[in-house]
Amino acid sequence: MISSADGLATRAGLAILKQGGNAVDAAIATSATMAVVAPHLCGMGGDLFALVHLDGEVYSLNSAGRAGSGVDADQLRARGFTSMPMIGDFNSVTVPGCVAGWLAIHERFGTLSLGDLFATAISLAENGFPASPLLTGSLKRLDETIKPNFANIISQATAPGATIKRDGLARTLRAIAKSGRDAFYAGEFADGLIEMAGGIYSAADLANTKATWDQPISTKAYGHRIWSVGAPSQGYLFLAALALSEQLDLPDDPNDAQWAHLLIEASLAVGHDRPNILHDRADLGTILPELIARKSTINSQFASQRNHPGADGDTTYMCAVDRNAMGVSLINSNASGFGSGLVEHKTGINLQNRGLGFSLVKGHQSELTAGRQPPHTLCPALITRPDGSLFSVLGTMGGDAQPQIILQIITRLLRHRQSNDPVKVNDAGRWVLRGPTTGFDTWTSNQAPTVQIEGQAPDKWLTELAARGHKVERRPRLDSGFGHANLIVINDDFELVGSADSRSVVGSCQGD
Repeated sequence: MISSADGLATRAGLAILKQGGNAVDAAIATSATMAVVAPHLCGMGGDLFALVHLDGEVYSLNSAGRAGSGVDADQLRARGFTSMPMIGDFNSVTVPGCVAGWLAIHERFGTLSLGDLFATAISLAENGFPASPLLTGSLKRLDETIKPNFANIISQATAPGATIKRDGLARTLRAIAKSGRDAFYAGEFADGLIEMAGGIYSAADLANTKATWDQPISTKAYGHRIWSVGAPSQGYLFLAALALSEQLDLPDDPNDAQWAHLLIEASLAVGHDRPNILHDRADLGTILPELIARKSTINSQFASQRNHPGADGDTTYMCAVDRNAMGVSLINSNASGFGSGLVEHKTGINLQNRGLGFSLVKGHQSELTAGRQPPHTLCPALITRPDGSLFSVLGTMGGDAQPQIILQIITRLLRHRQSNDPVKVNDAGRWVLRGPTTGFDTWTSNQAPTVQIEGQAPDKWLTELAARGHKVERRPRLDSGFGHANLIVINDDFELVGSADSRSVVGSCQGD
């Protein structure tokens, strides 16, 4: 089974499973296709994290890019910046890790050739694919200053369903399939990026880009073990909130406003000081027990008042499980929509702005520094049973809100035993915490976050949470701001059930 935010990508992965490929092969094919059809979410110019479950073991892949050797925090501060620029500045463009991630996970677990895995993506890029409603809508909302960088796609994506071709991506994928990492990190794309960036990157910066296999982090909750990747990911937040929530008196009915209140409070308790905790060298596994112990800071009836340190994301998530119960939880992102708004002109690959996670506070542990990885919102999830077998792979897009969305999904799956109906779980109304400006300032603003409540959530969430002291805001039904989650569950009968988020409009979950 495959679940992703675009039906074309899901079908690409499913075709690989039917050819005899495993879950990793299918995930790579799905991710490569998403890189072609969804530049507003992800691509080769972005980063990638993944969890793989095989034979009772969980493996964690970190393919986050690093700041170029020419970045200069002092220069940005001298220009008047107090936080990292969102668009149009190469200081916020870390060296893309996506391709390094594909190659690393393929080298360790893949069974089919990269040529086979990229075939659908290459065909769509060369022969054309229909523009999705989300892509055309995102192009219309682009900042006017960066629209010229996307002139080629804009000229083609005149309406949903219009045919788009991306010849540069097809050429790049063919080169990677034939020649490996040097085709990307020392080839046409690398040359163009170095030329454009005016000293931000050296050839060595790109040549040294690699993915690493790190120790995954996990916690026990609701009779299962839940896993995510370690630093620089924020996955520790949903792990800590889940374990903390198990200590609280959650109502049996998730429509109860008390359910939302307690999960909101758990998220605030573990996340309010994230800027002081999360950086690429943090040992998050040792920090988890301290966060889980914050139960005493939660008021069961009223919103807690916490100080924040002071200082809207687009991503795509996909998951795959094969007939041998190998599971993959993979997430790829540009960070904010089309990322930095910058496009490598030779290949047409748009570039992430993952560097926005860095701090410009002098001496901060996440200060913009050459060679460092920024704090990341990306956090894939995976659940195993007590015997170590795979129960579920899941994840979502959503910027800072990713851990809150995953918290609600896993609580419904495990606490409320809704795993046999993942569509109901995925389409249920959600709450998310939002900062005042973007999907990335929930914890860095000196203002307490707003609790946004989705349109199909119970009305009493809005009234009762406000009465408890939460700052609340009602949003539309099935709004993309509440994530594009995908999940697959292996139920007790060893059958696969899954769901692709209705909020993604063109997402799909398909099985063989």
